[in-house]
Amino acid sequence: MSDDNQAWVVDPGDAGQTLAGFVRERLSLPWSQVRRLIATGKVSIDERVCVRDSERVEGGQTVSLRMNAPRPRPADSGLRIAYEDTHVVVIDKPAGVSSVPYEPRETGTAMDLLRQTWRRTHPDAKRVPLHVVHRIDKATSGLLVFAKSKRAELGLAAQLRTHSMERRYLCVAHGAVTSTTIESRLVRDRGDGLRGSARHPGQGKRAVTHVTCLEPLAGASLCEVRLETGKTHQIRIHLSERGHPLVGERVYVRDYLARGQQPIDAPRLLLHAATLGFEHPISGAPISLAADPPADFAAVLGRLRGETQPGSVRGQRGARGPGDEDARRREPEPRDQRRPRRDRGAPRQASSRRSSSRRGASGRGRRRS
Repeated sequence: MSDDNQAWVVDPGDAGQTLAGFVRERLSLPWSQVRRLIATGKVSIDERVCVRDSERVEGGQTVSLRMNAPRPRPADSGLRIAYEDTHVVVIDKPAGVSSVPYEPRETGTAMDLLRQTWRRTHPDAKRVPLHVVHRIDKATSGLLVFAKSKRAELGLAAQLRTHSMERRYLCVAHGAVTSTTIESRLVRDRGDGLRGSARHPGQGKRAVTHVTCLEPLAGASLCEVRLETGKTHQIRIHLSERGHPLVGERVYVRDYLARGQQPIDAPRLLLHAATLGFEHPISGAPISLAADPPADFAAVLGRLRGETQPGSVRGQRGARGPGDEDARRREPEPRDQRRPRRDRGAPRQASSRRSSSRRGASGRGRRRS
């Protein structure tokens, strides 16, 4: 094989290496060049083009380098822009995508997918600033807001601190869930390596979850959850500790299994950030958005209803009205005309049937769920 086309079989001792590290050892090239080769589709694993340099190789796999391989076309990321103007952008994040990078050089995050989407219409997509306001867990789908200016970031962060940002979730939990409020103090390790509620007074941070059962299902319940606080994995922990782990749960299901219970099979965690409401950080106008659960969520929900075809999420609050489309398209007017230099892009708002409804922002929310 010529220098332009090479292939290597992964030895057992090299298993677990990142693709970039594996290729770099064999080519003796700088990291930047190796990542460029991977990002442009020149490297494949077992004949599958791989553009993620952080992917781990396994023993027995064949890693190939083909310098004449065409650049891959960008795949549909599944990310949808629910709302955007000069200062704020709200996305509908797919499940399985991290909100922000958690590991060095991690790629494929919601921020990356947003910039990838922007590049189709924004020539200077890389120059638009993105400020993290809050996060939702990697396994959770739904609405996530970023600020495009420092001024907007400060305004949205203040709403999170005062719990005036509305965030409601839809979830499917095992068993017959009753509407209730769950309060505990959460710790990073409850004693067995899992996050959970503290067992001794004075430990942990206060967490309050308001749960409303919307619909009984076969062996489960469709619920709406409002966060009064927003600690990491709060919804998942609180419902699991009440004996109702979420369908699709892979972490907080240990106690359920220990009791001899059999979890309902699902391809993903059935938790979706369905509603996001806040005061626009510049104009003060109310912004209220809703996103329907994606197809993989709806498919399991339909199965638990006994439907032959997945249906809508009946009982979800904030149904869209006939005037909502016009309301959604109106961009809030700023209080003044001063704008940071970096935010010169023209306001844009995606048209989507799933953005919706103007509702008062009176709920709670913060961080990941």
